[in-house]
Amino acid sequence: MKILKRLVLAGVLVASASFSFAEDSAGLPAKEKFHLYLLVGQSNMAGRGKVTPEDKKPHDRVMMLTKDLKWVPATDPMHFDKSIAGVGLGRTFGMEMAEADPSVTIGLIPCAVGGSPILAWEPGGYHESTKTHPWDDMIPRAKAALEKGTLKGILWHQGESDSGAELAPLYGKRLHALVKRLRAELDAPEVPFIAGAMGNWPEKPWNEWKRMVDEAHRDLPKSVPNSAYVSAEGLAHRDEVHFNRESYIEFGKRFAEAMKALQSASNP
Repeated sequence: MKILKRLVLAGVLVASASFSFAEDSAGLPAKEKFHLYLLVGQSNMAGRGKVTPEDKKPHDRVMMLTKDLKWVPATDPMHFDKSIAGVGLGRTFGMEMAEADPSVTIGLIPCAVGGSPILAWEPGGYHESTKTHPWDDMIPRAKAALEKGTLKGILWHQGESDSGAELAPLYGKRLHALVKRLRAELDAPEVPFIAGAMGNWPEKPWNEWKRMVDEAHRDLPKSVPNSAYVSAEGLAHRDEVHFNRESYIEFGKRFAEAMKALQSASNP
């Protein structure tokens, strides 16, 4: 019954999205010129950096999808998973991609949920602390966005919640399944998928389980076509888990470089 209710809700969201877009999509570019990127994972994708006035300045060709499914200029915080959402890597990534191709507009689809394990990113998965269903909430948002744009990439940053003795050994298999499921559900079999490294601070070095999860991220390009791993080496932290504002900005640039490399390889 709960699954049926979520399916009905997903249908309502997509229907309401179509109405919303009909009202505010006049300023959007043609579908093939509106390049969309899905931002998924947990808190380091959502962003926890301190917001400054600079982070509130919009770029004229970088948009974001709001919680209520409207396209607006991208400013931080982009995510709405928790009240502590702040600067993340998404906005900088979007600006870098926009500057790389002046003929397109970038659309960012924020869907990350702080603290969510990878199991929450399966159909029916539930995240207790936020009372959300990350996968089931993401899919109607992504499909609504795809009515107006073209999916060009998926950005993933997650793993801290799976870095334990019980979950880490299963992480690689679940990550591969996630990529396959996302590509199938969004009808994008070759869309680039990029995984970012977790923070590794000298004051709190990784245990064997974090190393195992990182290995799954690092090895992804060896077995999953059109995927990449982005290093977090040299980045600084705000607390034991999260990067600071400056590091999120640098991380966004690294994700953009990896994305441009994948796209160039696919379209020489």
